[in-house]
Amino acid sequence: MSNTTAENDLAKSEQVWIGRAGSWQQATLQDAVTRRRDRDAPPVWVRLTDPAHLHLVAERLGVPSDALPHAVHAGRGKHPGHPPFERLPGGGLSLSSPTLRYLEPTQDVHTGTLTIVLADNVILTAEQGDAGTQDAAAERLRSPDVAMEEGARQVLAVLLLTLAAAAAHVEIALGEAVADTEQDVFSSGGADPVQRIYGLKREIAEARRALVPFSAELPDLMANDEEARRGGEAQPWLRHLERSVDRLDRRLDGHDRLLGDMLAATLSRVTVRQNEDMRKISAWAAIAAVPTLVASVYGMNFQHMPELSATFGYPVALAAMVSVCVVLHRVFKRSGWL
Repeated sequence: MSNTTAENDLAKSEQVWIGRAGSWQQATLQDAVTRRRDRDAPPVWVRLTDPAHLHLVAERLGVPSDALPHAVHAGRGKHPGHPPFERLPGGGLSLSSPTLRYLEPTQDVHTGTLTIVLADNVILTAEQGDAGTQDAAAERLRSPDVAMEEGARQVLAVLLLTLAAAAAHVEIALGEAVADTEQDVFSSGGADPVQRIYGLKREIAEARRALVPFSAELPDLMANDEEARRGGEAQPWLRHLERSVDRLDRRLDGHDRLLGDMLAATLSRVTVRQNEDMRKISAWAAIAAVPTLVASVYGMNFQHMPELSATFGYPVALAAMVSVCVVLHRVFKRSGWL
């Protein structure tokens, strides 16, 4: 792909941001390249729609490209669930983190991937999926209270905190869906909730799978931050991020266990209903067996059988069958089988 094609693509979508006087302003790729040549080069954030542009843009901005093929490989989702974390020359890093988005109408969790390359005060990002993490992070950068880091690391901090905030929103939405399902499970006359329970368990598993690699990268990020500060403690936002991800995972695990309990309760209710139906069927079968037995005996058509020549033999036999059936019905009714 040519330089002109990439620049046109980035210019149309306004994907280049330059840090100026503590704020971030949109610019063009050529403007960023020109400003990078200055002695006091400002931080640059390039938001890419295609991970294939990483090589080209990194080369234009003077970013070391020896680790970029691995970042592009992860950005295309070849190994979902195992995003890499790499330390680049000069204190940079390359990582890939999952993104989450919850669709309330269908109660589905959509996942994606955000690839981040930070090197030489330049941060390159490429997002796949419909979570809109980069847009949310850009909106958050406009706030005056985002000075937890400096330069391109400020964008990294905002991106990771935005990812955690999106995951928290998904957890809250799933928690509300679980609460609604719980109400339906224990309400009388409701529809069968088994399929809904299984669907929510699947979406929770999807959300937890997205958090596992994200939380696995945090120790490396904190170690990298501590090393960059020469043995000092990691930044407070990193510790807050680690606690947030751990808390989200525990809550999702709680939702999953609650769904498991609801599924067990639902299956128990189904078993109870089946036992009740079997008792009713057995009771009616016992009642029907009496006239069936009598009729089958007198239907043998033997010549010498008792009561065949009796004048009132037929009505007496009918009355006896009805009486036995009534007695059995009352007995089963009294015992709760009918």
